[in-house]
Amino acid sequence: MSIRLSSLAAVASLIAAALTPASAQTLRYANQGDLKSLDPYTLRESTTIAHHGQVYEGLVARDKNLQTVPGLAESWETPEPTRWRFHLRKNVKFQNGDPFTADDVVFSADRVRAKGSDFATMVANDTKVIKIDDYTVDFVLTAPNPILISQWDVWYIMDKKWAEENNAVAPTPAAATTPSFASLHANGTGAFSIESHQPGVKTVFKVNPNWWRKPEHNLKEIIFTPIASDATRVAALLSGEIDIMEPVPIQDISRVNSSPNATVMSGPELRTIFLGMDQTRDELLNSNIKGKNPFKDIRVREAFYKAIDIELIKTRVMRGLSTPSALMIAPQLFKLSGDFTRPKYDPDGAKKLLTEAGYPDGFELSMDCPNDRYVNDAAICQAVVGMLARIGVKVNLIAQPKALYFAKIFKSGGYNTPFYLLGWTPSTADSHNVLYDIMGCRDNPNSSRGLTNIGGYCNKEFDALADKVLQETDNTKRDLLIKAAFEISNKDFAYIPLHQQALAWGVSKKLKVAQRADNQVLPYWFVKQD
Repeated sequence: MSIRLSSLAAVASLIAAALTPASAQTLRYANQGDLKSLDPYTLRESTTIAHHGQVYEGLVARDKNLQTVPGLAESWETPEPTRWRFHLRKNVKFQNGDPFTADDVVFSADRVRAKGSDFATMVANDTKVIKIDDYTVDFVLTAPNPILISQWDVWYIMDKKWAEENNAVAPTPAAATTPSFASLHANGTGAFSIESHQPGVKTVFKVNPNWWRKPEHNLKEIIFTPIASDATRVAALLSGEIDIMEPVPIQDISRVNSSPNATVMSGPELRTIFLGMDQTRDELLNSNIKGKNPFKDIRVREAFYKAIDIELIKTRVMRGLSTPSALMIAPQLFKLSGDFTRPKYDPDGAKKLLTEAGYPDGFELSMDCPNDRYVNDAAICQAVVGMLARIGVKVNLIAQPKALYFAKIFKSGGYNTPFYLLGWTPSTADSHNVLYDIMGCRDNPNSSRGLTNIGGYCNKEFDALADKVLQETDNTKRDLLIKAAFEISNKDFAYIPLHQQALAWGVSKKLKVAQRADNQVLPYWFVKQD
């Protein structure tokens, strides 16, 4: 099994010694959250993608330096600025024995853009995908896109024949209440196959003996068990019941490090944790304000921002293991991020803004928050509830497991929350992903722009800049365009960025850790020692 610390520095610093021979073993892994669906297009969430990445693969992969390298496509070129041609790897088979061909790529491009997919922005709606022959596929764009493949290591290719035979042509929506065949079964080309999957109980991965790559591990199987309780998860690691756990609760890091059986692998992550507000509905859901949506008033959004004491969250909730952010992207991914500063914590100013907006006594609303997805996510939300109470806003917190949380906020293709906490790691390691997916207008039903823009923020000037960012190849000009876009969204108080969190994995000392050559979603292989 491999793990992801989404930081180039962390990747570099946590490479362990070279592999040593050992007999094949079972790796026992626990996470605070569940793996609800095996359908690789259901939920664009890093931990879920990481599990899928053991079974499925993309046309491209990432090397040890997180650079894009060949995956299921052995090479590619751009015969013209709007045409990308991919030459597919031959003699690759899916885990059921079906051959991998161009038909699977064309099918996957259609499926990933279909209704219910949470990955629709991977392939633009207006892109034509053309089979040239069994091992050549062209992607024809309407405009040049120099970063087209930068996120395709997590766009996984599915078996057309298998999907058609099992009534799995349509992607499984995150809000689905009845599991589909693809949500309970998997058939990829990757290093492991799924032997069994019991959502909420256990998932067993078996090594794929016919994988086209050479394995860099000695594992025979991986057993994943969701363990929601922090105390139970830590106890299982320290007792040797499991080999890896994620995350290690901040308060238990020193305890794990001082134990004879385990250690903590930690490092900064590129995910930005933020708060979002519904700016679309004419009447706010779950609020005592009728016939109006307070968040449509910029003064209310600014008041909420200024009511958040980010330093208190850093010191009390995160215990120093977070980096407060002024932007919706980590500073490692945008070199001009230092030009931005967060508005100062100002509860008195926040109260004044609410009064000016017509809410001198504040108002009441609900807040949705996962309680098993991010580091101390529920505690962060509880802190936010308390801070907003100081300016007269009563927040009724709805904290629940991520499976229920994501199903609710994406219910039936809608966006069903007035106020929420979410995290986002740009899969391209580039600002455009954030500008387009999270912050772009979602008012065009024929566009994938804003697919994960749950609050519905929309500024056409911002979108125009995002479009220019996508096509600009001069890095200096591109950075200035990105800066201008973030200046607009910050002035609009479109979101409330909180911080980039630190990650902490508990790892048994019986494991050797080595960086994967193919990297995929996660950059590490584990080798179990006898």
